[in-house]
Amino acid sequence: MPRAKLQTLTEQMFYILLCLRTPCCGIDLFDRISSMTDGRVTVGSGTLYNLLEQFVDAGLICEDGAEGRRRSYRLTAQGEARLQQECDRLRAQLADYARVFGEEEGR
Repeated sequence: MPRAKLQTLTEQMFYILLCLRTPCCGIDLFDRISSMTDGRVTVGSGTLYNLLEQFVDAGLICEDGAEGRRRSYRLTAQGEARLQQECDRLRAQLADYARVFGEEEGR
């Protein structure tokens, strides 16, 4: 059975939402994500703008302003809740890892 759209966030999705805790435009997201992850995570422009549209449609972010073609976005309360759910999911995975490897290998 396929998973519901946006049920599990990809790494790129996670960092886009995380960076939109404070409003910014799409072009600034490239710099924020790269800086936050020391270049480990990259998002292509097609992917970024597609995800921004999906996030707006899902109510996870909203447009915060526009200046010419530059649109600024910010996280909504629903987006913050979704980001928290993803963080909780990741913590549960780390706890499972710690239980399996921590106990078996004395970590």
